[in-house]
Formats: sequence, C-alpha cells, structure tokens
Amino acid sequence: MGSSVCLYWAGMALNDYADATIDAVERPERPVPSGRVPRSTALAVAGALTAAGLGLAAASGGRRSVLAALPLTGVIWAYDLKLKSTPAGAAAMASARTLDVLAGALAAARPGGTGRALLRGAAPAALVGAHTYTLSALSRHEISGAPARVPASTLAAATTTALAAALPAVRTAIASARAGTAEPSPGRTAGSAVRRYPGSHPTTRSAVTRAAVVGAGALAYLGTYGTAQIRAVREPSGENVRRAVGAGILGFLPLQTALTARSGATAVAAALGVAHPLARRLARRVSPT
Repeated sequence: MGSSVCLYWAGMALNDYADATIDAVERPERPVPSGRVPRSTALAVAGALTAAGLGLAAASGGRRSVLAALPLTGVIWAYDLKLKSTPAGAAAMASARTLDVLAGALAAARPGGTGRALLRGAAPAALVGAHTYTLSALSRHEISGAPARVPASTLAAATTTALAAALPAVRTAIASARAGTAEPSPGRTAGSAVRRYPGSHPTTRSAVTRAAVVGAGALAYLGTYGTAQIRAVREPSGENVRRAVGAGILGFLPLQTALTARSGATAVAAALGVAHPLARRLARRVSPT
C-alpha cells in the first residue's frame, strides 16, 4: 500500500510539473503556476516518490513486486509527460489503475501462486480500470463543459461497473440461502435439518452479510457518482462536469468497498465504507481534483 501511495503521489507531482504552462492559464492558483513551488521542485518530488515507491515494492514482495511496479511506473510517467492530452490518455490512466490493483494482488501472492493471484485480481482490476476510464473521459471537459452524450455514456458505464461488482456476491448469497432452506435428504435427522434453516447456517449468514456490504458499496457508488453524472447529462456545463469528476474520484471508496467485501474481507470493506462520507466532508474544504 505504501508503494501504491508513493507512485500515485509521484504522478500527482509529475502532473503539476507537466501541466505548469496550461495551469498558468486555466488554474493559476495552483502551487506551481502561482510561484509558491518551483517547477523543478515538482519534478524532483516526482522522482523521489517514484524511487520510494519502487523501493517499498521491493521490500514488500521482492522481485515479483518490483516487476509489477515497473510497468505501473512507466505508464504513470508516460501518461503525465506525453499521453494525457492524446486520444490514448484515458486508456493510459485506466491502465495505471488496473496495474496498481494487479501489483497489489502479486504482492499478496504466495510463492508459486503468481498465476492464481493474477487470475483472482483480474476482475477487480478490470472494474477499477473501467471506472478510471469514465473519470478520464469526463475530466477532459472540466473547463469548457461536455456534449451531453459524454456524461450519458460514462453514466451507462458506471452503472454497468456497479452491477458487475455487486451481482456475483448477490448470486452467491441467494444460492446459499436456497441451499439453507432445502428439504433434508432421506436419512437426515430433524436436528440436521434445523441447522439448514435461513440465518442458522454460518455459511449462509456470511454470504448474506457479504452481499449486504457489497450492495451497500455499489449503491453508494451509484448514489454519488451516478447522481453527479445525471446532473451533468441535464446540464453538461464545466462546473457540473467538475463535480462529477470529483464525485468519481471519491467514488473509488465505495467501489473498493464492494470489491473488497466480494473477495471476503467484509470488515475491511466496512471500514472503507465508513471512510467515504468522511472523505466527502473533507472534499468540501480541499477539492479532490
């Protein structure tokens, strides 16, 4: 996690370095164009944080984690220095987020379990990447506004992402509940049948709890990010697009809540869910964009 944070912060500093000229016109209040921070300092901070991110990756997972962090680092630097303003910009940003999830999956893998770790992390990585793509597509229109079709398309993609995150856990809970209410097979005693009633079987309770947390995360994701995009569809001004982008950045928390609970870490997911409203309150003072 420390490696991920350092690489993300490196990208933020590198972004300020690369966008100094544009920000001087569009956002002159930012640290670099305002003169509060020299442009060379932003580049130095980006380099130092990149080195820290790679070092932490090596410390956490050895060669395997470094091999995962290196392509992530390459995409981050390529995006900020070259690709951001090109048609490949949104895909590059989505790739960075996807690789970040896969790097975490590899760091947690057991020896010899690289393939299994990548397979397990593939679906969450793809969903996080899809969400990132919609954010990047919207962010291109933060200043001048967007055609209504842009937020309409990203809203459809966000809805699909939420459903894809939630449905597997919901299906598992329904199947577990049906198994718990099944009639006892011949030869079963009354006591063995009682243990299969709804709410009494530990597996059923766990699946239902997991599905509830997953569903809450998916609903919070759509309730915030989706609602902001609906406003942008109705009035696709730059201000509404910026609000949708801000909601989407914070929307990573409920999306990750759903994905984390789906993987079985329900308590950790609940903690992420609690952090979401706190982050929204903080965003009133410090813009997430």
